[in-house]
Amino acid sequence: MKLATEYYLGTDVVAISKSLLGKYLFTCIDGVITGGYIVETEAYNGVIDKAAHSYGNRLTPRTKTMFMQGGIAYVYLCYGIHEMFNIVTSIEGHPQAILIRAVHPTDGIEAMQVRRNMPVVKPTITAGPGSVAKALGISRNINAISLQSDTLWLEDRGLNFTDEQITTGPRIGVDYAGEDALLPYRFYVKGDIYVSKPNR
Repeated sequence: MKLATEYYLGTDVVAISKSLLGKYLFTCIDGVITGGYIVETEAYNGVIDKAAHSYGNRLTPRTKTMFMQGGIAYVYLCYGIHEMFNIVTSIEGHPQAILIRAVHPTDGIEAMQVRRNMPVVKPTITAGPGSVAKALGISRNINAISLQSDTLWLEDRGLNFTDEQITTGPRIGVDYAGEDALLPYRFYVKGDIYVSKPNR
């Protein structure tokens, strides 16, 4: 069962970001299904969050996707190299998003290896947001696609983590955001080998 649209319309992006841990993320690109369950996320709290692209209601050709109704993909290019996959949440005009930083792969791993040019599976196959998008075949071509589509979707398969199994901390690479860089908006599953940057 795909996660219902209502799931994405909540206005507490931090709570949704945490609840995404254990949800399954799938793509079907060129008839090949790849996916796994989410083990690391980061919340971006819209217009008041200095780390968010939409901070201060910044509406640009790139950020306009964030201002749409929740339940769609926001895919952008980082450093001119990495595609980054985010889930837009909340209601239209309320530009929040959640960056998917790591996935524990379960389906279509051979296809992921080809996309990542990785003959032997290593944890880095889906560790880090650029790796997640590349392994799952997510690109800006499907920016703004609905998460109810048959190309990209999420499922709840009953996998849940307790608070004791989850680490909360500051986000990665948002030093430009001043005091907002310290906000505890990153969540990951403790001990999962696919987490991009475990706190040492």
